[in-house]
Amino acid sequence: MEKEVYDSYMEQVQKYPLLSYEKEVELSRRIENGDSRAKMELVQSNLRLVVSIAKKLNITKLNIMDLIQEGNLGLMTAASKFHYSYKTRFSTYAYSWIMQYMLRYLHNRCTPISLPHRKDEVLRHIATAQQYLFQQTGHAPTVDELSVYLGIPVKVLKDALSYSFSITSLDSECGEDGNSSVEDLLPDTTYSPETKMMDKEYKAEVQDLIKTLPEKEQKVIYHRFNFACEQRPKTLREISVMLGVSAETIRQMELRALRRMRSTVKVMQPVYNA
Repeated sequence: MEKEVYDSYMEQVQKYPLLSYEKEVELSRRIENGDSRAKMELVQSNLRLVVSIAKKLNITKLNIMDLIQEGNLGLMTAASKFHYSYKTRFSTYAYSWIMQYMLRYLHNRCTPISLPHRKDEVLRHIATAQQYLFQQTGHAPTVDELSVYLGIPVKVLKDALSYSFSITSLDSECGEDGNSSVEDLLPDTTYSPETKMMDKEYKAEVQDLIKTLPEKEQKVIYHRFNFACEQRPKTLREISVMLGVSAETIRQMELRALRRMRSTVKVMQPVYNA
């Protein structure tokens, strides 16, 4: 399926003719005057450049059409910023923009944890500054030193460092004896005796409240909130068939039962607080 989409796209792309330098200058002048058709013509005639760059990157685990789409965004940005006064071919100018968009996409897709581009870019600047200052001073730079060097407020810098991360395998050895792994040090949060006991107490209290209701209302609450632990709670229609009344009557019974239970809880609240 992916190959069919790619082949169809290439068939469409090849219909657009390549441009001469003179034609690119003409289109650039028209774009400067707000001609959107000229911009579209400049983009369409260079779509093959995007495909060529995407194929060179040769990222087999990603859909090449997704990569081409990102490159096309870079191509459109280049078309908006290109000016005939640069005295260069548009393809030369657009190459860096296309690569920038593609590499950003690859970085976000290939890292185990993806960060927004702006945050990721700030972290790269910080890492570069840390490396440079370490080489100059011989020690790891402090937050204050980084703040002065980068011209970033300390609070902003600390916020940026807070979403920095590193990846460690759960099987990595740790401890002096080397017999423990990172996984062994992680607490087991899947089971909590206290939570289980409290849940049991809450359920018992609710069931005691239900027993204070009239018999039919007990059945309504019992089945509507699935105290029978069936696959799903019963609908108003299903309960109405069981009790031989209308669905609207069941709805009214449910509301009445809930009001009774709330009133009982309010009356008993001072006792609990005492």
